Amino acid sequence: MSDGLKFGRSGQSVISNLTKSAQSDVVTTDDVPKPRVLLGDDNLAMLEFISKMLADEYEIVGAVREGRTVLREYPLLRPDVLLLSMSVGDLSGIEIGRQLRRSGYDPHIVIMTVEEEPDFVKSALGAGASAYVLKFRLGTDLLPATRAALVGKLFVSPTLLYAAE
Repeated sequence: MSDGLKFGRSGQSVISNLTKSAQSDVVTTDDVPKPRVLLGDDNLAMLEFISKMLADEYEIVGAVREGRTVLREYPLLRPDVLLLSMSVGDLSGIEIGRQLRRSGYDPHIVIMTVEEEPDFVKSALGAGASAYVLKFRLGTDLLPATRAALVGKLFVSPTLLYAAE
């Protein structure tokens, strides 16, 4: 065979002209930085659960329990996405989004909540959230919602879409 490959004793092909300089051009997943996430929820157990759920795919740059802390830390930490509970201590996730936008930031926001009312969904999306995830669906919806938010797409927990019809 003259395809530029050599076959070793085990039958596996090996690229015959791979040099060390070419190897340094190889990009692995270790070379690609993970998207940075700032979490906001007034429930410590929920923060820990979400941190563990996201750890393989995202860098958790902070997990805070007060909305004012989110507002203070966002400009310093510069996360790629904010995952906010509807209630983050002293502020709602929706209000945090509004205040960040008024301050000139354009955060990608995922709202996590137990609220299923269409008015809450409209309010969150109207305030600039990219995703709205029901907390009982975090296991199935949080990762796709976060991925969608990162690329500027909309995500709403599917059970809410059926309720809106």
